[in-house]
Amino acid sequence: MGKGGEQGGDSGEPAAQIRFYTWEEIQKHNLRTDKWLVIERKVYNVTKWANRHPGGQRVISHCAGEDATDAFQAFHINPTLVQKFLKPLLIGELAPGEPSQDRDKNSQLVEDFRSLRKAAEDMNLFRASPLFFSLYLGHIIAMEVLAWLMVSYFGTGWIATLILACILTTSQAQAGWLQHDFGHLSVFKKSSWNHIVHKFVIGHLKGASANWWNHRHFQHHAKPNIFKKDPDVNMLHIFVLGDTQPVEYGKKKLKYLPYNHQHEYFFLIFPPLLIPVYFQIQIISTMIRRRFWADLAWAISYYLRYFITYIPFYGVLGSLCLLTFVRFLESHWFVWVTQMNHIPMEIDSEKHRDWLSSQMAATCNIEQSFFNDWFTGHLNFQIEHHLFPTMPRHNFWKVKPLVKSLCAKHGVQYEEKPLGKAFVDIVGSLKKSGDLWLDAYLHK
Repeated sequence: MGKGGEQGGDSGEPAAQIRFYTWEEIQKHNLRTDKWLVIERKVYNVTKWANRHPGGQRVISHCAGEDATDAFQAFHINPTLVQKFLKPLLIGELAPGEPSQDRDKNSQLVEDFRSLRKAAEDMNLFRASPLFFSLYLGHIIAMEVLAWLMVSYFGTGWIATLILACILTTSQAQAGWLQHDFGHLSVFKKSSWNHIVHKFVIGHLKGASANWWNHRHFQHHAKPNIFKKDPDVNMLHIFVLGDTQPVEYGKKKLKYLPYNHQHEYFFLIFPPLLIPVYFQIQIISTMIRRRFWADLAWAISYYLRYFITYIPFYGVLGSLCLLTFVRFLESHWFVWVTQMNHIPMEIDSEKHRDWLSSQMAATCNIEQSFFNDWFTGHLNFQIEHHLFPTMPRHNFWKVKPLVKSLCAKHGVQYEEKPLGKAFVDIVGSLKKSGDLWLDAYLHK
């Protein structure tokens, strides 16, 4: 569109001159009260819209002042629908002489990644298998029924209760992986269907909040392993992560805990307490504070079903203890699987990299096997999941060779390791960060 280009046309508004902006100008608009972003060279002012953004206001704010084209494509399954909301926010375009990418990003890599995405779309890799997800939901419900049958038949002895707890833990962990699929809109073609089933799975099967999960998890996807943007690396001063944070803490003589022992106290704090304590408090307070009443109703339906099922066998206190024990077991499963792909990778402040490079720096894969696929909910393909969050997980293995060859072409590291080594690396990287902290604390 030339300088005298016009917009407005069909909306019946008076046609306006198109305004052109430079990256230098756009980058200034990354404040809480002033947010612009760029999608396909078009400049949008999202300041007022951010609070109404269905994915949460933080995730959209994290992209302020930069090119958000790839993030936009990664998260939205129905761009035409979203276009409707974007149109009124349009304020202009990048000036003709400006590059399409901000901050000297490798435009060839960005173009190649977009071609790869297009190829994946043409291969129908974003189309879900109804059979896969039906069977998956079926095996979760089957475990819930099996648990109830077991306690009805074998009674409430210690051994039966222990086996019951293991069955319930497995069904909870698997429901956790399944809610993640619906949260990412990777099952149905329509967003609304994904949202409804997501509320059922995370709410009725798990007693948690869909909005809480999405608003937290999308930030992690937009800016993985980036301090102040990815909530998953906000460790509340309990751990120091990566190579730079420990040194900063050390130099400032910050010692909330003896971080040189964090690889040891990790076992006492992180796996056992994340779900039963931290998430539990966060979920309930978020639903009430943010008035997520629909989510609260779904969560209440979970607790009603659970207590109606188990109070006749264990009483009120016994049922509460059983629930806490199941959450305690599930928490170990959840923490080891979710941390293995990210904690050993680069964790740092915002570097303004392109989509592929920022995701690859923060993510690694675990070797494929039937057990690993099931045990991790296909998060052993974390790289492919991070590059294409709306892709149904049963297709990750198909896109993987394309991703590997693109990384090889551009010299981007593609890391893959066995499950056991991935678990060991969590502890190893915590030890390394703790040692960096101690050195800076004592000598810098």
